[in-house]
Amino acid sequence: MKNRRTYALLVGAAGLSYVAWRAWQSRAELLAPSPQGTRDVERYARERRRLAVFGTLRSLAQAWALPESPVADALDALAARAPAWLAPAAFAAPITAASALLELPVDFIEGYVTERRYGLTEQSPRSWLGDQLKGVALATALSAILATIGGAVIRRVPRGWPLVGAAISLPLLALGNIVVPLYVMPLFNRFEPLEGEIERRLRALAERFGCGNAEILTMNMSAQTTKANAFVIGIGSTHRIVIGDTLLENFTPDEIEFVVAHELGHYVAHDTYRLMAAAEALVTASLLFAATLPENRDAATRERPRFLAQISARVALASTFLRPLVLKLTRDRERAADRFAIAATGAPAWGVAAFERLAEQNLAETESPRWFEVLFASHPSLRERIAALRAAGEAPAPG
Repeated sequence: MKNRRTYALLVGAAGLSYVAWRAWQSRAELLAPSPQGTRDVERYARERRRLAVFGTLRSLAQAWALPESPVADALDALAARAPAWLAPAAFAAPITAASALLELPVDFIEGYVTERRYGLTEQSPRSWLGDQLKGVALATALSAILATIGGAVIRRVPRGWPLVGAAISLPLLALGNIVVPLYVMPLFNRFEPLEGEIERRLRALAERFGCGNAEILTMNMSAQTTKANAFVIGIGSTHRIVIGDTLLENFTPDEIEFVVAHELGHYVAHDTYRLMAAAEALVTASLLFAATLPENRDAATRERPRFLAQISARVALASTFLRPLVLKLTRDRERAADRFAIAATGAPAWGVAAFERLAEQNLAETESPRWFEVLFASHPSLRERIAALRAAGEAPAPG
């Protein structure tokens, strides 16, 4: 116990020092913004890799330190005075809000300023802050809801809470895939039906695969970034293909058709459901791991609000170690969507041109180190994907 308390204090002190350093940098940036640097792909990629690794390690260290921190002591005592059903939310929501607000200077430097230095955003600091505060409010509300549900499950099923929690997580994942496209994403961006000649061209493509009624929307991605992207989101009636305005404005119609054909591949294959199944497996394994906590054997400890923070720490650790398996699935699905786009368009050269343009516009390196791809990448390297497209273009037509 004493060693854990010492660890918590050391991590807390280090974390606050880091936030203070980033806050000082943020003030300097607001007073005198640093000039935009050269669009150096390798330097940008190295910086993003370093931040990804350090951010993961820092978040894990903080998650494990939190349950033994003085902050947790104080909130645990205060929350325990609330009604049993409200205590978990009274513990989780303040911690989530305070942590997210403290992270703002870190996110400003490591996210916004880094992107601005490399010419990848034209968003103003005021607009960025507005988006971040919306995110803080949503994260706080979500943590309160999940903590309330989690606390109720632990109280009512003290022995089988991991399996019951896993069972409940699936409908929650489904609900999230409905709520996020309809109510959350419109808080940050404007979504409108795609119109004009390009819409007719893409609609004809979708009709060939029985998806003529697919909702194809455009999103003002330029509000946050100059990067181009398109994606599939939602389930059921909220299932739609979304194309960033940055892609529509900078890519040729042929390139846009190939990119949308790729997204149509995800749509036709119901990859959203595959990823939901993978997320459910990840949640189940993480909760079962969390149940190995020594504190789980003590009824009094299980009923304390702090127990949720201990569960969260274990879930975070398990999720980090299992994440490469989920990322392998996503990379495999990206390869399958590329093959679908080749078959749908019959023009792998369009894909080569689109990916080369993506690399240039998004300042993306064509190939990351193998370790980074395994641990962090949801997509195969651009070099691999372009090579596959060129090979498909050189292969003789079937039949």
